[in-house]
Amino acid sequence: MPFNTFDLGGLRLPNRLVMAPMTRSRAYVDGIPSSLTALYYAQRASAGLIVTEGIQPSDAGKGYMNTPGLHTDEQVAGWREVTDAVHAAGGRIFAQIMHSGRIGHPDNTGHLPVAPSAVRPAAQIFTPNGLLDVPEPVELSTAEVEATVQDFVNAARRAIEAGFDGVELHGANGYLIHQFLSQNANLRDDRFGGSVENRIRFAVETAEAVAEAIGSSRTGIRISPATGVQDLVEDDAHEVYPALVSALAGLDLAYLHLVASPSDELNRRIRELWPNTLIANDPSAGQPAEALDRWLDRGADLVSLGQYFLANPDLPLRLRLGAPLNEPDLSTAFGGDHRGYTDYPALALHPAGEPA
Repeated sequence: MPFNTFDLGGLRLPNRLVMAPMTRSRAYVDGIPSSLTALYYAQRASAGLIVTEGIQPSDAGKGYMNTPGLHTDEQVAGWREVTDAVHAAGGRIFAQIMHSGRIGHPDNTGHLPVAPSAVRPAAQIFTPNGLLDVPEPVELSTAEVEATVQDFVNAARRAIEAGFDGVELHGANGYLIHQFLSQNANLRDDRFGGSVENRIRFAVETAEAVAEAIGSSRTGIRISPATGVQDLVEDDAHEVYPALVSALAGLDLAYLHLVASPSDELNRRIRELWPNTLIANDPSAGQPAEALDRWLDRGADLVSLGQYFLANPDLPLRLRLGAPLNEPDLSTAFGGDHRGYTDYPALALHPAGEPA
């Protein structure tokens, strides 16, 4: 079953394996993908679907060093080289649009981070001056929140201009959309804060606006319920996420990308409520075969894998053949040159197609 084809909103996937989004911090200072980025993604084009690293929709959305953007013509041109290379290699690729919100530092961006509320997370971030505390962010005004929705829309349009097959909105892992959902990061008293209905509003309005701009079949969203990342508290996740998923279900999006919650009950409830394609990502699953078996059995349509795609450009082939896997070297995961980026070896095959 992992190697069966799948129809994703009219996009034919050759298998059920998705390359998960992974920050690699190898863009140029101006947010243009580096010269190696096209090769990196093209090497992994045998994935059923590639979802890129997080791409900021605006200068305000940047949090980390050397991350790429989708808000200038030069960035679009850089991503066009990437999508052309992936498509030439037979692949399919979505751009993950990520606003980091309160996770950032002026040493990386030249400005204070922005957020739903002026609440500093108990977190640190790498900067050119070492590991530093994340500062207190600036609270977005209501008008600025509405403008940020438009930033996502503009980035999504630019993604299609750059040749991407679609976009994934990053609503997970403690970044801006996720911060609006959280009870300790969102202390607002306007229509984007307070009640569950208000706290899910930014996510829903952003997804709705992007889907209207580029098409619902080219729009996905990622969530990570109650995972406790980036100092977020979600004690009411069993109320928030069913409400969020139910609201998103009415938009007929291409997919929901679920980073598994520690609560199996919540995971099951989300699967019940979500009518379209579900991509599951389970960091606790261990080896790729275990993740595939567990989540395809639980009703996921596709399964995303991160570090093993990082280290194995031909991961679907290795799994299909039962071949050994390269182990990722996480010391080279962020920043640097080709080492740990484009130099992981593909499987050597005999003429008959068996591992050498």
